[in-house]
Amino acid sequence: MKASSPAQPAPRFLFDTSVSTIVAGFVAMMTGYTSSLVLMFQAGQAAHLSDAQISSWIWALSMGMAVCTIGLSMRYRAPIVVAWSTPGAALLISSMPHVAYSDAIGAFIVCAVLLTAVGLTGIFDTLMKRIPSGIAAALLAGILFEIGIEIFHAAEHQTALVLVMFFTYLVAKRFVPRYAIPSTLIAGIVVAGALGLLDFSRFHVALAHPVFTMPTFSAAAAISIGVPLFIVAMASQNVPGIAVLRADGYTTPSAPLISATGLASLVLAPFGSHGVNLAAITAAICTGREAHENRDKRYTAAVWCGIFYLLAGTFGATIAALFASFPQALVVSVAALALFGSIMSGLANAMHDVRQREPALVTFMVTASGLTLLSIGSAFWGLIAGVLTHLVLNARRA
Repeated sequence: MKASSPAQPAPRFLFDTSVSTIVAGFVAMMTGYTSSLVLMFQAGQAAHLSDAQISSWIWALSMGMAVCTIGLSMRYRAPIVVAWSTPGAALLISSMPHVAYSDAIGAFIVCAVLLTAVGLTGIFDTLMKRIPSGIAAALLAGILFEIGIEIFHAAEHQTALVLVMFFTYLVAKRFVPRYAIPSTLIAGIVVAGALGLLDFSRFHVALAHPVFTMPTFSAAAAISIGVPLFIVAMASQNVPGIAVLRADGYTTPSAPLISATGLASLVLAPFGSHGVNLAAITAAICTGREAHENRDKRYTAAVWCGIFYLLAGTFGATIAALFASFPQALVVSVAALALFGSIMSGLANAMHDVRQREPALVTFMVTASGLTLLSIGSAFWGLIAGVLTHLVLNARRA
């Protein structure tokens, strides 16, 4: 596969599209929004933002995600999914109330400039090339493991719904593997409706209107928001995001991807965007075999994810009301099942090389543990632990 081949006309995209890639794109978008959209509202309310400003925040993030996901995936013919920084949103809940909103916007710009600089200098590419393939695969498996087991937690509360979805997945996987996830999603919606678990009473349609805020800059906001956002974005988003692509065989250079997301974050910061970065979990839904048997056509799943981002952003907070209509068990179950293939692939590749098995195991266990230190998630610490283990064991053998 030529990851850096020039873009082809739109008809090529339509020809490569299939039902499975459309559903994978929808599930990826739905997983991204449902997993952390509530954090946006929580952070916005903590900072006493108006409904219009919160809606603009969601609009800005969605537009950045849509443009980058569609543009980069079409450009490199690879499933490159961009998402907002969920750990970053969580960080803002505690930090934004202590600074003026315009200063927070200035801090978002500081973060975006740092991300763009890292991409343009190519430093990130150099570092990623030094990470052993087994550790990268284990990192992927560890990241996805926590999402994968959510289906079994969901079964404790919505047993009938989850069991029907699980067995639908197994039967479809046996007879029509290409349509396993679409079949599971349809079955889940039907069963949820039959059980009275769908609630559209709060659903309403409303267009989002971007609200521009003139940025101001303060050292306090840059230190308390801008720099931590940058560290979290690199450690918890971009590193695992590239690892997901590498684990599934995509060799797309990371520098232009990070530069593009940094520039998009810079342009959209005055409208509330705290930053868009490479996705890991939602990306894996589009990079695995469940999206398409042909790896060269999985980019269409990411493009569809971007299209759904575009629709979601256009209607702003309306998307939250739509997803609230579905039971949480349905959302987490279909996401978990969509990731089964990527988890299996990650574990298999992680244990393929005998010399990398222990470092890969350490990487997987630390990443899957959910460990958080210094406000940085387990993906970063799993990578650090795995690399250190690899260096120590190789030095001992030498």
